Amino acid sequence: MLGRTLREVSAGLKKGQITPTELCQKCLSLIKKTKFLNAYITVTEEVALKQAEESEKRYAKGQSLGDLDGIPVAVKDNFSTSGIETTCASNMLKGYVPPYNATVVQKLLDQGALLMGKTNLDEFAMGTQDQGSKLEMEAAPSGGLLCRVGEGSGSTDGVFGPVKNPWSYSKQYREKRKQQPHGENEDSDWLITGGSSGGSAAAVSAFTCFVALGSDTGGSTRNPAAHCGLVGLKPSYGLVSRHGLIPLVNSMDVPGILTRCVDDAAIVLGVLAGHDPKDSTTVQDPVKPFMLPSLTDMSKLCIGIPKEYLVPELSSEVQSLWTKAADLFESEGAKVIEVSLPHTKYSIVCYHVLCTSEVASNMARFDGLEYGHRCNIDVSTEAMYAATRREGFNDVVRGRILSGNFFLLKENYENYFIKAQKVRRLIANDFVNVFNSGVDVLLTPTTLSEAVPYLEFIEEDNRTRSAQDDIFTQAVNMAGLPAVSIPVALSNQGLPVGLQFIGRAFCDQQLLTVAKWFEKQVQFPVIQLQELMDDCSAVFESEKLASVSLKQ
Repeated sequence: MLGRTLREVSAGLKKGQITPTELCQKCLSLIKKTKFLNAYITVTEEVALKQAEESEKRYAKGQSLGDLDGIPVAVKDNFSTSGIETTCASNMLKGYVPPYNATVVQKLLDQGALLMGKTNLDEFAMGTQDQGSKLEMEAAPSGGLLCRVGEGSGSTDGVFGPVKNPWSYSKQYREKRKQQPHGENEDSDWLITGGSSGGSAAAVSAFTCFVALGSDTGGSTRNPAAHCGLVGLKPSYGLVSRHGLIPLVNSMDVPGILTRCVDDAAIVLGVLAGHDPKDSTTVQDPVKPFMLPSLTDMSKLCIGIPKEYLVPELSSEVQSLWTKAADLFESEGAKVIEVSLPHTKYSIVCYHVLCTSEVASNMARFDGLEYGHRCNIDVSTEAMYAATRREGFNDVVRGRILSGNFFLLKENYENYFIKAQKVRRLIANDFVNVFNSGVDVLLTPTTLSEAVPYLEFIEEDNRTRSAQDDIFTQAVNMAGLPAVSIPVALSNQGLPVGLQFIGRAFCDQQLLTVAKWFEKQVQFPVIQLQELMDDCSAVFESEKLASVSLKQ
């Protein structure tokens, strides 16, 4: 059952082929087996088993709450969960137990979902976004500035340690590795998951749950989805409530959804979407859950390929798969055209100014007074603030707070923050113009290459290069559009490569319909983790065979 889709498992639960408690116990046992992946910060075993028991009673009476009743889910540890520690992978919030649930968590629980635990992340979700450890800002007219922000997008920067990519242990990757000479140190030869929702991605990829919530501010759900061979959905800004998501960048944060197939993501989006009186940025119109129709007439579909996304850093393998995907649409009758998003080249710098400015503002709440960590220094209030924040935040977070406060200084505000807001508007307008020209969906890469080994990732030059990695994902957050990363094929290394579809604002259903058609064509292979979980081999009985492999 663990390798099945949500709908299949839900049908199995209704028919009594498996009970919620059995399903829950299978997932819990896998969580223990895969503990070394470091996907979870907190495992809520007792809570999950109690929820499974309740679900079982409902099924016994034939009163299931819907497709999610009895389904194991995981939640990134920056969503508030009532009575369950929520740390944001930071010393600042170690021991913090929220008194309420985030709206999205409450909606999952109201549908009978089983909460397996809280997943690992980069501290305060400062992950994939503007990842380079050295991001140099150009000098402004008012005077020079060289801004360097230490960062890395690998779900490697939290206080609970890095998350390991389950694909590091897959049969597909291991077999390719055997054919190549490699270093002595097998143990540290694992791959990063991407960030910042790496824990959620690893949790779904290793079959410890069926759905996981991530957050997406500049690609934090789509980036790990691409590296872990999953579907990663960033809904339109305002479609899903942010209430209870500990904020990073209020104007860009969106709860993200990680699943193993597009239909599952659509089911979860149907449950989560809609107005929330506690979040004034959510849409007022009622949102109905939707079934994804099958695409039959491809001739009405127009796919745009942004020419600015063909960057020199893009690996030749990803580029080749991107081209093959475009050819696939064309061969099936869709119209495929090259389009231009001329302000793309400014997006990373623009994002950096806006992101750090909002971070500086948001992080002001962590002062050691109301909640979270508090130092022992009591010389003065100022000394207590300073020491608390020095002890509570890592270098990445402190670096962003410093940059953001610099941009918000009275003498810099116009030259940096206001200018970046204007550029953001130009970036958003690029998308509006393209969609107004008749394009339905844009097709782009999600990341520059497949997942890299941790040891390679932490080398200075690689982290610098990864500053570019968000060029495909960031602009979508600045424009508030929906986007989804879909796994396409395995690279020559035997690792997943994802491509991204970007839709018009609030046309999430159309976006997912196209993504579902594409997913069906490419038939991405299931991860094979037999050695890792010998007694769970039944998970893999449904190994898919490629019908149209883009690798041919």
